[in-house]
Amino acid sequence: MPTADALLDVIGGFGAREDRIRHIRRLPARAARTAPWPAEVHPEVRRVFEEAGMPQLWSHQAQAAGHAFGGRHTVIATGTASGKSAGFLLPSLSSIMRGLDAPDGRGATVLYLAPTKALAADQLSALEGLRLRGLRAARLDGDASQEDREWIRKHANYVLTNPDILHSSVLPGHARWSALLRRCTHVIVDECHHYRGMFGSHVALVLRRLLRLLGHYGATPVVLGASATIAEPAESFSRLIGADCEAVTEDGSPRPAGAFVLWEPPQLPGLGEHGAPARRGVIGEAASALTDLICAGARSIAFVRSRGGAEAIADMTRRLLADVDADLTPRVAAYRGGYLPEERRLVEEALRSGRLLGVASTNALELGIDISGLDTVIIGGWPGTRASLWQQAGRAGRGGGRAADGEWAAVLIARDDPLDTYLVHHPGAIFDAPVEACVFDPGNPHVQAGHLLAAAEELPLTEEAIASFGPHARILVDTLTERGFLRRRPAGWFWTKRERASALTSIRSSGGTIRLVESDTGTLIGTVDEAAAHAQAHAGAVYVHQGRTYLVDELDLDGKAALLTRGYPDFTTQARNVTDIRIARTEWTRRWDSGVSLHFGAVEVSDQVVSFQRRQLVSNQLLSEEPLELPARELLTRAVWWTLPEHVLETAGIDAADVPGAVHAAEHAAIGILPLFATCDRWDIGGVSTARHADTGQATIFIYDGHPGGAGFAEHGAGHAPQWLQATAEAIEACECVSGCPSCVQSPKCGNGNEPLDKDAALALLRTMLSGHRLPPPQQ
Repeated sequence: MPTADALLDVIGGFGAREDRIRHIRRLPARAARTAPWPAEVHPEVRRVFEEAGMPQLWSHQAQAAGHAFGGRHTVIATGTASGKSAGFLLPSLSSIMRGLDAPDGRGATVLYLAPTKALAADQLSALEGLRLRGLRAARLDGDASQEDREWIRKHANYVLTNPDILHSSVLPGHARWSALLRRCTHVIVDECHHYRGMFGSHVALVLRRLLRLLGHYGATPVVLGASATIAEPAESFSRLIGADCEAVTEDGSPRPAGAFVLWEPPQLPGLGEHGAPARRGVIGEAASALTDLICAGARSIAFVRSRGGAEAIADMTRRLLADVDADLTPRVAAYRGGYLPEERRLVEEALRSGRLLGVASTNALELGIDISGLDTVIIGGWPGTRASLWQQAGRAGRGGGRAADGEWAAVLIARDDPLDTYLVHHPGAIFDAPVEACVFDPGNPHVQAGHLLAAAEELPLTEEAIASFGPHARILVDTLTERGFLRRRPAGWFWTKRERASALTSIRSSGGTIRLVESDTGTLIGTVDEAAAHAQAHAGAVYVHQGRTYLVDELDLDGKAALLTRGYPDFTTQARNVTDIRIARTEWTRRWDSGVSLHFGAVEVSDQVVSFQRRQLVSNQLLSEEPLELPARELLTRAVWWTLPEHVLETAGIDAADVPGAVHAAEHAAIGILPLFATCDRWDIGGVSTARHADTGQATIFIYDGHPGGAGFAEHGAGHAPQWLQATAEAIEACECVSGCPSCVQSPKCGNGNEPLDKDAALALLRTMLSGHRLPPPQQ
């Protein structure tokens, strides 16, 4: 296997690309720490694991299994490829083996929840590979036929499913699943860091409903979670499941030495909005590096956030390889959601065996899929969280055995974005900072109401059951009763309608849905959340669904449908919006030493998509901007905002004429940086800035959650506001442009055409706002 230094030479183009490298962090090897097998492991379970190459356990596997055998809910938060699954398989499979003595051979059952079908399929394959006598594992997802479901209900003892199926099928029809539910000894929540934001809030409430029903049937399962390294894993997992738990965080698996490169593409003059410079796109940079690595024989994967981007990187890499060695072009593939299961398996196996040298992938290969033996990982743009970054980087450096194998390298290529700019210039924010907390809010009344109704249909709601949903759920139940959705009886609160209550709530969206219909055939392609349709499915938009690219011909909001035509454009589209905001309720205020006041509370937002941009796929060059006529949308959500008295502006040296550009630029940059502190994407949040707001009478900067009732992002930012603004100021200062660009203060969402923006005034304002705060020195 190549050394890390040899891989770095290839990544740097043997000197030709060294100007792009901002930092190299060397990561030392880590030795394995082993532990004896817990005595409670069933002998047959131990035998099949030993036959699979595990004569001993790593320390975290033994610790997690020990907690589970002791009846304690447990989350395992260790690194990628650290063997977390053994920590939950040993106790759960042991319970199944002991349950074989029951008359029907099913004295114990296990429910395993995965966020993706691919992960569940991978876990099923691993279980089948163990060849454990009496294990009857099966997948219960949207692809399962009625015959499959009937067999699972009667015979399966290890059921691999997802929160969606629980919400829409198993819990509403729990009487039919009672034989399986009453024998449940373990509930496994894999890759639980994936459950954040609005989706995480929904899943937390689905789990409360599940555990309530299991208790109704007499089951007292141990809940086990597996997660990438996250901040405060015990607190996060406890909030997810609604019960206290133990956390296992000390990773006992071995890790070879490696190197991590932070890479910033060069700025190209005149390609951006208003003639601003724009950096070379991530796709072109990743394809160039991947090409050189393949030519050098290094097995590599390039991660990118979009499905279209994965296909573009693979296609561009093949074209570059054709000019060098045509025999190498078949050794590159794309991997993303939307592939058929057999297509995914072919790519996974070809990558494991070495027949493929390069793969361009979305995060579909991040979430626990068993891929090992890679030399290099290229990460095209900040993936959203440090947890995801290390999940992706951790794909390199293992040969698949129980010992650390060859050295590895990873490279993060910065996008044209304030957060990416900040990170490549402040490596300590990646390598020396703790990973993020997993942010979600199960107390959001907009989320909670639907699950209370669903729970009432499943079983009458008692006072105890209501309390399990949170301290404010009782008030919400009273409101739902007044509106006629619930009726109180001596046994509790009952659902009053004929339709199924769970059908009123989509756990992956926050409103109604728009049907996506192919214009030529009338085929239903899929659906999109109505709120997202304004930005993603407007006329002229490029829409990617299951790897296929379409152009939107028409968005019919009244008819709840969008008409699409299959296409192959070489550009992407980005919607632009204008926003008005009104303060509905201030929950708290803090005055800073600088004279600025920080506020948090509820706001009413009116948002309207007014235009969209076309950008060249590879270079990111702005091609055009087209107007749109769409209605405004009203949103009640939560926000953080700063009010800026005149003396603060005077101290910053900002004249009245420069205030709009200063607050606007500061708002854009702060939105771009917030994902560093809260597990969100900049598209999950919005902002408004004004030289004088009607409700405050002062210059004000608002940043709000883009989901009804809030998703916890703004609140988390408010709790870290000084550090957040410090990082925002440093990102602006680190950018090499003269007057503002997408890497610092320009926003791809801005409905005002990124006007006015004043980079220098924004930096002066942020420094003045922070004056008097004692912050740690900038991370280098």
